[in-house]
Amino acid sequence: MKSHTSDGPTGRSARVLFAYVLLSLTWGSSFFFIKISVAGLSPAQLVLGRLVLGALTLNVILLATGRRWPREVKLIGHLAVVAFLLCVFPLLLFAWAGERIPSGLSSIYNATTPLMTMVIALAVIPQERLNRARSAGVLIGAAGIAVVLAPWQLGDGASDLSGTGLAQVACLLGTASYGLAFTYMRRYISGRYSYDALTIAAVQVALAAAMMVVTAPFFAGEPVALNINIALSVLVLGALASGIAYIWNTFIVENWGATPASTVTYVSPLVGVFLGIVALGEHLTWNQPTGALIVVLGILLSQGVIGAGKRAAPGTAGSGLSSEEKVSDATRTGGQR
Repeated sequence: MKSHTSDGPTGRSARVLFAYVLLSLTWGSSFFFIKISVAGLSPAQLVLGRLVLGALTLNVILLATGRRWPREVKLIGHLAVVAFLLCVFPLLLFAWAGERIPSGLSSIYNATTPLMTMVIALAVIPQERLNRARSAGVLIGAAGIAVVLAPWQLGDGASDLSGTGLAQVACLLGTASYGLAFTYMRRYISGRYSYDALTIAAVQVALAAAMMVVTAPFFAGEPVALNINIALSVLVLGALASGIAYIWNTFIVENWGATPASTVTYVSPLVGVFLGIVALGEHLTWNQPTGALIVVLGILLSQGVIGAGKRAAPGTAGSGLSSEEKVSDATRTGGQR
């Protein structure tokens, strides 16, 4: 990674910070736009629309920058698995949940993705090991999820979230699917192929879009009620959240490193909760932001950002990344929103 470019280190730092803000706003507002979209589209129709738009956006950029699709059949097969686990399945779950719970709550659950990724990696990758900090982080994060889920409220008829337990569990299954996808990528793709993150993202989103197109006649045939707000929401979710946001994320990882870049996961819920309250009139109870803070604390501890074994600061964390590691880190810190 080069720390100086033609526009100087100060100008580049400003561009990275600007990309970080744009990425936080884009992924943080995703659940707000999901909430708007499902008012006129079924979850399957929404996911179909955003993945097709995302695939078109990424592949146009791929062609414009002179990149090509990989030719390795084995890699395409691996990316098809990732496409389902990272795009199709979790996006369907979050869209379905978006019909039933506040968008701000969905964004809070999405923040558990790094924790889910770490737990799944510990289970399936032999090299991963639990240490004291990771163990404490997992336990604290799990406690935070329990506080957000608030099982003592789910059967309370007086609660606004009564009967939403299944939708909240769907969000957790969605983040678990993200974690499984990132772990799969690390085990079968990262370090084995020399393609950059944009190429990998363009292929996996295109494969995910193809899966939705093929199955659309069976699962996306409901009547559609489109208006300008819904159309714009799908456009943002597709072209930005599932498209250009990948480029911003990769740019941040290359300049700051994976760990500082992953903090967008913690900023995004703030945007989602704010938009839900201000624009949609949603209400959160005390346990949801409290539980979210506990989850973030567990993630920070488990990843070594705080406590013993603290990692390098922005500007140094990613300085030694190979192209293969950039593929892994850029995708692992991002995911679909």
